Amino acid sequence: MNRVPAFEVTDPAVIAGLIRALAFAQVVTHGAEGFAASSVPLLLDEPEEGPWRLRGHVSRSNPQAKIGEGSVPAVALFVGPHACVSPSAYPSKAETGKVVPTWNYVEVHAHGTLQLTDNVDRTLAAVTDLTDAHEADRAEPWRVADAPAGYVGGLARGIVSFELVVDRVEAKAKLSQNKSEYDRVGVIEDLAGGIGGAPEIARLMGLGAFDRPEL
Repeated sequence: MNRVPAFEVTDPAVIAGLIRALAFAQVVTHGAEGFAASSVPLLLDEPEEGPWRLRGHVSRSNPQAKIGEGSVPAVALFVGPHACVSPSAYPSKAETGKVVPTWNYVEVHAHGTLQLTDNVDRTLAAVTDLTDAHEADRAEPWRVADAPAGYVGGLARGIVSFELVVDRVEAKAKLSQNKSEYDRVGVIEDLAGGIGGAPEIARLMGLGAFDRPEL
C-alpha cells in the first residue's frame, strides 16, 4: 500500500471496524504454483493475546485449498466504497483551474500467512460464525441449525476452511483530507447525488469519519 500520512488509518479499533464492515476480501496467496486469489467473506478474530486471525473457507476444488499442511504468504485486500472525484466538484476550479480528477476510496490490507484448517468441526464453526455475523441484522436470522439434519454437513465436505494469521495491517481512507474545507464541501455535495459508491463516500466525508491533518 502506498502510505500517505493524510489518508492513513492507524487506530486498531477503527481498522477492525472497517474489516468487519467491509467483510468481503480478495485473498491472495503465493505458493509453489505461484499466485492464486479468491474473493471470499472473512470473519475477524481479535484474541486478547497474539495476532489477529481472519477465518473463511473456499471450495475444495479451489487451488488455494491444495496448499497442504504448511502455510503460505498471504494478503487479504478489503476494498470499500469508492468514487471518482471530478474537477468540477471543486469550487476552487473556477478560481485557479488547478484541479485534476482523482479517486476517493477506503481500503484495508491484512498481510500474514494462510494455513488450512481442514477439520470438520473447524469448518462448521467457520460456516456457522460467518452465517451468524451476516444474518444478525435480519428480523428473523437464519441459523445453520435451521437446515435439515445432515444437509450442511454434506455441503461442508465440499469446502475447506482456513485462517489467515495477520502480522501486519494497513488501512487507508482517501476522503479529500488534503483539500480545503471549501473544496471538501463541494465534493460531498457532488458525490451525494452520484451513483455506485459515490453516496457512501459522501456520507463518510460528511461524518468526518477519519481524522484529517491541519492544512
